[in-house]
Formats: sequence, structure tokens, C-alpha cells
Amino acid sequence: MTLKHQLTEDMKNAMRAGEKHRLGVIRLMLAAIKQREVDERIELDDTQVLAALEKMLKQRRDSVSQFEAASREDLAVIERDEMAVIETYLPTKLNDAEIDALVTAAIAETGASSARDMGKVVAAVKEKAAGRADMAVVSGKIKARLG
Repeated sequence: MTLKHQLTEDMKNAMRAGEKHRLGVIRLMLAAIKQREVDERIELDDTQVLAALEKMLKQRRDSVSQFEAASREDLAVIERDEMAVIETYLPTKLNDAEIDALVTAAIAETGASSARDMGKVVAAVKEKAAGRADMAVVSGKIKARLG
């Protein structure tokens, strides 16, 4: 079952169960996916759907930090609740040891030796860790190794 199909089924189940908050977030996710499909005139596969969900999660993280800076905890709570629903559709996150192993393998695979090669290493790790690791953390680890 594709992730898009799973979202559609979960939307139906949320409607039946009367879970208004979950239903709203799932509809937002499906709308973002559909928007990207219409804009690019393609059918998204699971990897691309995950990328769209990651983008939504990042937007909500940014919103939470801005709401907290503006002392609007009420709005930050809403964003965190939406993040929790979105995260249920993302694969489990990699721990630090797994990220380090991916970085080490990518450095060996690409033959990277200096910070100039960072882009190649990031691309290699991103391909293997799509949706399972925060790329900012990964970039930091790569920079520390190559720097």
C-alpha cells in the first residue's frame, strides 16, 4: 500500500471516528501532495510523498520557534499537535550511531577528503536516509569529519 493510499484510508477512518483534528491534518497532507502533483504534473511516489511530509514538518518546526519567540504558546501547541500527526507517517528516525555509519560509508564511497567534497557526501547520505534523519544534523557531522 502506498503512503498516499494509506493517508486516504486514514482520512476515511478519521471521518468515521469523528477525529476532527487528525482529519484536518491528514487533509492538509493530502492537499500538499496533490498541489505538488498538479504543479509538477507528475504522480508522486512514496519517496516524493515523504519529502513533501518532511517539508510540512520543517514548516511547523519553524512556526513553533516563531510562536515561542512571540510568546504565543497557544499557537505553538497547535503546531506541535500537527507535527505529531505528520510524524506518524514518517519512517523511524536513525540514531546517532546509524547516522555516523552512513556518513562513514558515504565518505568512503565518494572518496571525499576535504570540505570541498561535502556536497557529494551529503547527496549520498540523503539518498540513503531520506525522511529518516535531520539533514542539518547530518551536514554537521559531515562537516566535522571533513573539516
